[in-house]
Amino acid sequence: MDHRNRTSQARRILKYAGPYWRTLTIATTCLLLSSGISLSLPWLVREPIDVMLAQKNIPSMRTLFGLTVLFLVQAFLSFGHNYLSGAVGQRVLTDLRNSLFSHLQTLALPFFSHRRTGELLSRMTNDLGVVQTLATELPVNIIRQGLILIGGVIIILYMNWRLSLLAFFLIPIVVTAARFMGRRLRKLSTEVQDHLAQTTTLMEEMITGIRSIKSFSREKYEQGRFSHQTAKTLKVMLNRLQVSAAFGPLMVFLGFSTACGLMWYGAREVFLGNISPGELISFVMYAAIITGPVGGFARLFSQLQEGLGASRRVFELLDSLPQITDKPNAKCLSKISGTVQFDQVFFHYQANYPVLREISFKIQPGEKVALIGPSGAGKSTLIHLLHRFYDPVSGTISIDGIPLNEIKIKSYYDQIAYVPQEVILFGGTLYENILYGNLESDEEALVSASKAAHAHDFIVDFPDGYDTIVGEKGLTLSGGQRHRIAIARAFLKNPRILILDEATAYLDNESERFIQEALEQLMQDKTTFMIAHRLTTIQKADRILVFNKGRLVEQGSHDTLMGKEGLYHHLYTLKQADVEITDLPLIKRTPG
Repeated sequence: MDHRNRTSQARRILKYAGPYWRTLTIATTCLLLSSGISLSLPWLVREPIDVMLAQKNIPSMRTLFGLTVLFLVQAFLSFGHNYLSGAVGQRVLTDLRNSLFSHLQTLALPFFSHRRTGELLSRMTNDLGVVQTLATELPVNIIRQGLILIGGVIIILYMNWRLSLLAFFLIPIVVTAARFMGRRLRKLSTEVQDHLAQTTTLMEEMITGIRSIKSFSREKYEQGRFSHQTAKTLKVMLNRLQVSAAFGPLMVFLGFSTACGLMWYGAREVFLGNISPGELISFVMYAAIITGPVGGFARLFSQLQEGLGASRRVFELLDSLPQITDKPNAKCLSKISGTVQFDQVFFHYQANYPVLREISFKIQPGEKVALIGPSGAGKSTLIHLLHRFYDPVSGTISIDGIPLNEIKIKSYYDQIAYVPQEVILFGGTLYENILYGNLESDEEALVSASKAAHAHDFIVDFPDGYDTIVGEKGLTLSGGQRHRIAIARAFLKNPRILILDEATAYLDNESERFIQEALEQLMQDKTTFMIAHRLTTIQKADRILVFNKGRLVEQGSHDTLMGKEGLYHHLYTLKQADVEITDLPLIKRTPG
């Protein structure tokens, strides 16, 4: 990262602290006054020390009381600075986290398909914490250290230029050591952040994949994988800790050695009568004060580099452009009738690996469409395109004659509902999960939707009823129960276009009968697309679209397609023999 990029990035971070400039101004004022008092204290103690050592007398109570009050004022000013700057830091962190969370929701599925969840979580936690330090604490510390350094140098030059020259000769030794240690610390800090991100990723994968882990009895394998990663992380963290632990003592040692050198030369000056004992002690105190910022700047530089590295990872996410966006002249459709047309649609996830090719069909409002075909034929991809999770590589998808990419996304999404095969619920209550379908619905409408989805009875059987917490991703419910909650959510939304990815896949026969009746009611006057695996679903469809190898090879009613004795006839015959259509490989023969 060159100097111009670093400067631009730092300015961008500081903009997040801009809204809190009043609080930061007060905090900075407290800091400046506190630093001024710190610089004045060594000067003020000269007289009491001379009274004790040179005059062999006890300093006056007024002098000691004045110093005590000054210390107390400094303590209050330090508290004010620490609290106010810390509060701004937390607010900046909250704003950054909200901005990042909000932006991530604008990104399309392709972005998440190429990112590991643990990596994203690490950027929203570990990296944001480092950026917070860069936005608030670091600038204030630079001001404080710079003020003390400049003020201290001016004061010691005024006090005794000979001792100052000796101090300036010894202090570069401290600076050189600090810079060397700072570079090493910066490199190790970056490595630690990278390893923590990998560790977080493994933890996230374990939690989300716990069923597969247990099913394959891979607990020891996963533990070994995680232990290997944590061992690497621990090694880097211990290396950083070693450098960090040595940094402070080394600075203390060099500072003490510098003080000893100054005391040795200063003692000669005292014996020669050039300075008083109080002036010598005051000078040594100032030299120690100056040494702190000199060594501190190396640490601040290390924090700056670490913060810029973390901010680069955060801003990389914030700068990611949504692939699915509204055009400037996009239309807002208040109500759609439900005409859906695909015209020569091509799509691929990776170049040169087409998933859909030359897909063309037109569905009339209220038509019930079943999508069937072998696994990998392109059914789910077509649903993703219809839902505009992706845009076609070429060709046009139209709703009511308007290209889908010319319709405002929200106005379109408000009128469609999607019930996926793998339902994931949110970690709130059953009531909140159903209400997700229409946040403006009242309790009566919600209960009615639950009854229509045959979910009401099992919900009220829970001790807490609709207030039952569903747990992480709804794992406390059975698969069939989760599907009925998802269907209730669709009922509550009352969409114009309904997308069902075999919504009855996990239900027993009795529940399926009830749900089929409910879905038939829900599908009335709605354009419905169903990825169909069951014969009952297929037979009741107004039209059946048959896919194979990414192409639409047949379409028509059940009776029409059976009469052709093509691919549909072949699949349907296998299905009657209890062979799952989606388990079949891609059919190589050309349907007749």
